[in-house]
Amino acid sequence: MTTPLSATSSHDSSHVKLLAQAQQACQKKGARLTKTREQVFLLLAKRKGAVGAYDLLAELKELDAAAKPATIYRALDFLSKQGFVHKIESINAFIMCHHFGDCNHPVQLLICDECGHVEEIQSNNFDLALRSMADANGFTISHQIVEAHGHCKACQ
Repeated sequence: MTTPLSATSSHDSSHVKLLAQAQQACQKKGARLTKTREQVFLLLAKRKGAVGAYDLLAELKELDAAAKPATIYRALDFLSKQGFVHKIESINAFIMCHHFGDCNHPVQLLICDECGHVEEIQSNNFDLALRSMADANGFTISHQIVEAHGHCKACQ
């Protein structure tokens, strides 16, 4: 199956725009977005769903034959710290954050156990409730990723 050129161009241009945003964010923070980090960023940006580190490594090796597991894990760690990607602990996978302007935003993920679709949602009410309960227990939240498993609309 072939994709019309116009669809490919607009799809690729959205990845280029996202990468430009990431480069600007790194510049503001004084962080270095190396070539390898950019390549991993783009590999994730082109994915619709979550992907494991070794699947990303296989794709990266097509671009850089010398890539090793440490290469991908260092890049993913950097991208995660910058707020560009989220690690989904329960399935040991990573997903692109398409609204990474505020890299400290609370992360809430809906994960379909049937098809693997992952949807990032943001609920300020949920965040406030969680922080309120944490405060009541003398707990300070430094990082928040909430993962909810179930079935998406298409799989129900």
